[in-house]
Amino acid sequence: MAMSVGDKGGEDAPMSEINTTPLVDIMLVLLIIFLITVPVVLETVNLKLPDVAFEVTTTKPENVLLSIRSADTDGDGEPNPESTACEVYWGQTPVDSKQLLERGQNKLEQLLEDIGGPQNITEENFPEVHIRGDVNTPYQCIGGVIYTMQYAGFQKIGFISEPAAGSGTTSRL
Repeated sequence: MAMSVGDKGGEDAPMSEINTTPLVDIMLVLLIIFLITVPVVLETVNLKLPDVAFEVTTTKPENVLLSIRSADTDGDGEPNPESTACEVYWGQTPVDSKQLLERGQNKLEQLLEDIGGPQNITEENFPEVHIRGDVNTPYQCIGGVIYTMQYAGFQKIGFISEPAAGSGTTSRL
């Protein structure tokens, strides 16, 4: 990189050319910085995250409502969070895993009879499973119920929870 120190007219004559070397150096540094940072900023996965705090769940009559909690193994009336035994309720009726599978399969068979066969199934008339799990229930209990209901043929399984205090939602269920 050469620099102009003056013209041939004499040493005392003022220089009329602009020295562009520092400007080019700064531009090259900025170009390198932008080339490094832009790919990092642009490499993201485009997602539309659900707005759970304000989502209202509508319960259809054909939906299956399940409640799960830890079984009382101590005999003191309080659920034991360390217990692996679970209590599953279909509505208000306690069921074991075999009864849960049979009831789920029977519910879907009855639906097929009512609507006239599998060709008439739509997303609107297919029942969902709504699970209400106690906060102290081990995941293996809830996971077992999810697996059983999927094995029975249900495709949509959701969880019912209470909104956080101060979230601005109201319970209408």
